[in-house]
Amino acid sequence: MSEHEQFADDLALYALDGLRGEDRARMDAHLATCAACRLELEQLRGDTALLALSAAGPRPPQRARQRLLDAVAREARVARVPQTSTRAPWWGWLGWAATAAVVVFALSLWRENTALQQSLASMSSRAGESRRELEELRRVAAPILDPEAQRVTLVSTKAAPQPQGKAFYLRNRSSLVFLANNMPALPPRKAYELWLIPVNGAPIPAGVFKPDAHGSASVVNPLLPAAVEAKAFAITVEDETGATAPTMPILMMGAGE
Repeated sequence: MSEHEQFADDLALYALDGLRGEDRARMDAHLATCAACRLELEQLRGDTALLALSAAGPRPPQRARQRLLDAVAREARVARVPQTSTRAPWWGWLGWAATAAVVVFALSLWRENTALQQSLASMSSRAGESRRELEELRRVAAPILDPEAQRVTLVSTKAAPQPQGKAFYLRNRSSLVFLANNMPALPPRKAYELWLIPVNGAPIPAGVFKPDAHGSASVVNPLLPAAVEAKAFAITVEDETGATAPTMPILMMGAGE
């Protein structure tokens, strides 16, 4: 098996935060140089959020569910050579089902902040025996619940139904959850790219995504520099592997609410 295939097998664990120690460091270094793996990582993270819809709302696209399950199954079939680093135990994956469900629940009730806080507190008491799972849940829900988080809505006036995107960004944790709907279909080998527009400096890539058949898409916790103050978020169309600078025109943009 080639080195690239080995990294591809590890992407499912990385998307579920199941890599630790030297394995995670190697994957971080590889992602910094491999645009194809970065795209696959964003798709896997988006699929993780979409899978929650099977329990909390409309069913996610079958291809999204199957792609994530295939990636996890492929990881399980690969024989591992013993290494000095320690992987998270298999039961750590179970927390991601609860995490994805909380994201969907939070999006439906984010205006009713009190009800969502009570739900999270109730879940915290039940999950006291698994601190790691609870911390992952809080990390994903933080940009939706925290009163200091920026809430940015991106809109377009040129299409019907109107495309819309909502970004939840928590600067002090570099945590970002982005959801879009009614997005137009893309040409072959093209993808939408989300950009964080900082107060100072050049736009920062914040993940590539492709909408499903209903125009829905998501980006969950992309790799971002630490503690960047966001002035706005924007979307452009790029090659499916992503770009390092926006290609004009900017299709959608929104500033902090």
